[in-house]
Amino acid sequence: MESRHIQLMAIGGTIGTALFVQIGQALTEGGPASLFIAFTLWSTFILAVNNCLSEMVTWIPISSPFVRFADRFVDPALGLCAGINFFIFEAVLIPFEVTAFNVVLQFWTDKIPLIAVIFAVLMCYLALNLWTVRYFGEAEFWFASGKVILAVGLIFFTFITMVGGNPIHDAYGFRFWNSAKVQGAPFAEYIHTGSLGRFLGFLSCLIQASFTIAGPDMVSIAAGEAQTPRLILPRAFKSVFYRLTTFFVLGTLCVGIVVSYSDPNLLAALDDARPGAGSSPYVIAMQRLHIKVLPDIVNALILTSIFSAGNSYVYNASRTLYGLALEGKAPAVFRKCNRNGVPVWCVIATLGIALLSFLQVSNNSAVVLQWFVNLVTASQLLNYAIICFTYLRFYKALKVQGISRDTLPHKSFWQPFSAYYGFTGTIVMAFVGGYTVFLPGRWDIPSFFFSYTMIGFLPVLFVYWKIYRQTKWQKLEDITFFESERLFVDRYEEECVVQEADSLPHRIWSSLWS
Repeated sequence: MESRHIQLMAIGGTIGTALFVQIGQALTEGGPASLFIAFTLWSTFILAVNNCLSEMVTWIPISSPFVRFADRFVDPALGLCAGINFFIFEAVLIPFEVTAFNVVLQFWTDKIPLIAVIFAVLMCYLALNLWTVRYFGEAEFWFASGKVILAVGLIFFTFITMVGGNPIHDAYGFRFWNSAKVQGAPFAEYIHTGSLGRFLGFLSCLIQASFTIAGPDMVSIAAGEAQTPRLILPRAFKSVFYRLTTFFVLGTLCVGIVVSYSDPNLLAALDDARPGAGSSPYVIAMQRLHIKVLPDIVNALILTSIFSAGNSYVYNASRTLYGLALEGKAPAVFRKCNRNGVPVWCVIATLGIALLSFLQVSNNSAVVLQWFVNLVTASQLLNYAIICFTYLRFYKALKVQGISRDTLPHKSFWQPFSAYYGFTGTIVMAFVGGYTVFLPGRWDIPSFFFSYTMIGFLPVLFVYWKIYRQTKWQKLEDITFFESERLFVDRYEEECVVQEADSLPHRIWSSLWS
């Protein structure tokens, strides 16, 4: 994949539909101030995880890097846990996104058969992922561009309309942050009243942020298929700070500006589970301001965002399975690649799991599928914790073996503080995610099971693999750093003459980022 593919994947990988639609639920529970503070705070944890990944992956750009790093720098049993955890997480989300695609279509019409929608989307994923990674990279370039246009467009929409640039000329400014004009303060109360209720509202927003903000793992997965990775990857990783600031910090600020957390239309939309953009705070604001057409444009771009998310999950899951096979933790058949370097059987196996999408044809089965999604909600946080812990081992091994970090292609900042900070935050949030079941009168066995199953499953898997394969905790002085793979990349980058593409997308990209 070319530089423009990786850069847009780095940008688009952090932006999902949660930023445009599901974020409304967090707004109603925490209020605009809690939402803004929570997303700003969680962005710092993602930046810490990004610091850990960037240094390791830029030096060792291999397939499924953080899975294989856990194997090599910590313990093969942890590598298995990292791979299984991430593969299940990504694979289970594919049918969820396929179904969400159909739900968004219902914003316009519900006459398209569900089976036809599911079949068409899965065939598109197959076509984009099976033959060559260039098809996937090109598709993600354009889909990610749509996400960026939507995110930036909604930011401009907010600042134009808040000063009166709307059909009813309502210069509402920060009206919905002003407790004198809106019932309640900028910090909404959730479950309880008073200070405890406001704290729980903030915690609800922080939980939403922990499952909404992502991205650095997407860049790392693509490392093994990037042109001149030592040149491309540092740029992609370094851009994370600007992406987090622009899309999530400013984005959550805008959500709290355009609509009140107590707006009856927003509350009704969430209660009714309106399809597509119908539950988006931005669309609620557009309807309040009597703005036409824009809701349809927002829904169309959300539709492309959902398709892009599912497409990315197919790529991530298949490459993770491929990495497990390379390390001998999955059947050898999954090592087979076609002439374009695509692990075909990994892609097919991943899309085989995606056939769970057809469970949505039955309403009862749809509930079961939602259970699967709930089961893996903690997986992303556990994955980030493993990445940070792996980096600590990497950092200490370099120190013990006398390898200066100044000699690496990219040296991340605030280390090892970033790793400790990221590890602590992600572990804490993994356990906090289902806290409501422990509140008086809220105990619910299914909710507890869904929130904490993966947290209990991974230690069991770790112990099983250690006993079954008699794996050993790697000694710092014995850790190796993929010398043969690094040597191959070194030779490739020395000999590779990158041909400047003569395509329109490349010329546009070059003019924007030169």
